[in-house]
Amino acid sequence: MARVLVAGAGPVGLTAALTLARRGVPVTVLEAEPGLAAESRASTFHPPSLEMLHELGVLDALLERGLVSRTFQYRERRGGVIAELDLSVLSGDTPYPFRVQCEQSKLTPILREHLLAAGGEVRFGAAVRAVLPHAGGVEAATADGRFRGDWLIGADGAGSAVRRSLGIGFEGMTYPERFLVASTRTDVESLLPGIAAVNYVFDPDEWLVLLRTPDHWRVLFPTPEGTPDDRELARLPDRLRGVADTSWDVAHASLYRVHQRVAATFRTGRVLLAGDAAHVNNPLGGMGMNSGIHDAVRLAGALAGVLEGGPEAALDAAAAARRDTALSFVQRVTHANWERMRDPAGYHDELRRLADDQAEARRYLLGTSMIASLRDVA
Repeated sequence: MARVLVAGAGPVGLTAALTLARRGVPVTVLEAEPGLAAESRASTFHPPSLEMLHELGVLDALLERGLVSRTFQYRERRGGVIAELDLSVLSGDTPYPFRVQCEQSKLTPILREHLLAAGGEVRFGAAVRAVLPHAGGVEAATADGRFRGDWLIGADGAGSAVRRSLGIGFEGMTYPERFLVASTRTDVESLLPGIAAVNYVFDPDEWLVLLRTPDHWRVLFPTPEGTPDDRELARLPDRLRGVADTSWDVAHASLYRVHQRVAATFRTGRVLLAGDAAHVNNPLGGMGMNSGIHDAVRLAGALAGVLEGGPEAALDAAAAARRDTALSFVQRVTHANWERMRDPAGYHDELRRLADDQAEARRYLLGTSMIASLRDVA
């Protein structure tokens, strides 16, 4: 049977590979690093992703490692809770009316284990440097030699060598701020009693996001452009004391630029793009990894259908639909989240109304949970 190559052993690449392997398709994952990434990175799984991971047989293992978060809060920096929204209003729309807080680095070993058991393989230290299409297939030139396959899925991140090798445009914009993310061992719940596991904190001068994971709390601050990284990291303790006046135990901190970009196409010939290789967005709302997992399942599922004898038109439709979702849903919603955090005036009353009206809350949560990005909902 035709072999599919997958560039990248992150959650998107491994999800795509496992989707294919479950359908009996031979698959080889090519990963640049010597092992799976251990960094926290994304940490929120939305209901549709949980549904897909259940279908792949890996959800129970994720739930054992993660935290179930049934509510999330919008808060004022100096005024407490504005509104708490309860995802249980989605119980008629999904079997998983909650988020799971868990670092992606806890999911990838689960995916790899199941992939190997299903007959797939992962080659580490095999960074894809170029993609060479040829009649009837694709060749990937890597640091570990050349690999031939019938198809290739590029899930090799925002700097995707697959996308660049094929000359696919990646238009969009870069946000004016950098984001500073700190992981802390400090018990935030004791400092801010009643806080949820996911919190969006409004402030006209300095908004922030507070997220709980199994091992840490994570704090995200917007940070001005043009200042030295070491200066911003040095003032992190003072910024944290502005959240709660204590000495914070910081495990790790990093600064990064944030972009909104979408590839010009998610399919060219026998190459598909998924996840950050296909689209990137700001992290407000936790949609990046989730939309990448959705790409992986939908595109790999459509490709398996082609390999089983179905029409390639179905694969074109899936690629076009995922690109449209990136543009019309993920980019739009995450950018709106950024605008609201920067200028929350007038938004407080709307949030309070949502919390008090189950029908309106459901409508809103169908969007924030990403259910509305995948299916029509009344």
